[in-house]
Amino acid sequence: MLTLRPAAQRGRTKIDWLDSRHTFSFGDYYDPSNVGFRVLRVINDDRVAAGGGFPTHGHADMEIISYVLEGALEHKDSLGTGSVIRPGDVQRMSAGTGVRHSEKNASRDAPVHFLQIWILPGRRGIAPGYEQKSYPAAEKRGRLRLVGSPDGRDGTVVLHQDVRLYVGLFAPGEQATHTLGAERAAYVHVARGAVDLDGHTLREGDGASLVSRETLTLSGVAGADTDGEVLVFDLP
Repeated sequence: MLTLRPAAQRGRTKIDWLDSRHTFSFGDYYDPSNVGFRVLRVINDDRVAAGGGFPTHGHADMEIISYVLEGALEHKDSLGTGSVIRPGDVQRMSAGTGVRHSEKNASRDAPVHFLQIWILPGRRGIAPGYEQKSYPAAEKRGRLRLVGSPDGRDGTVVLHQDVRLYVGLFAPGEQATHTLGAERAAYVHVARGAVDLDGHTLREGDGASLVSRETLTLSGVAGADTDGEVLVFDLP
């Protein structure tokens, strides 16, 4: 079964420095039919104005992934970590027993556009941790590049949950098929542009959940003038 989640149906938080779209219930937005999908709890599509950002706040028992699409995001946390996340980077922060962090636009004159993703961990109370790696566009071209996994294989960030996260870039004529294991499910999120998912055209911000499926196929959309950039979550 394939269930579409159109971009226009997402929740929204809009304040002076932030415009955020919520695939699943988050903050003041609550939709009982969309509180997450399996262990995938949050996909927030955040646009932060120049000079803006999330002040220091706390998290616990959550795997938090930041994926920057445009601009640069400055990260600081109570582990002593400080970094700037740029397009092509994947940052994973394990909140575990507790961590405090801030996320701010690293620029004073340009916005930053990024996805913030929360995944429920496989067990509670782990030690907090942080990891950041970069994946060139060439590694994602016309294929699904594994960027997050439980065992860190193929140079991926380590996720403390039985989840595999893939990212792909698809121009017209490019295609990739992903095989799901028994009892597995998938969630597809289009970050930019458009892709075809098993005969359905998905555009920026659209998503789809897939259950009881052996495979899914993604391809570029004919006539598109930009690549389709897509995230695929292979879930238990």
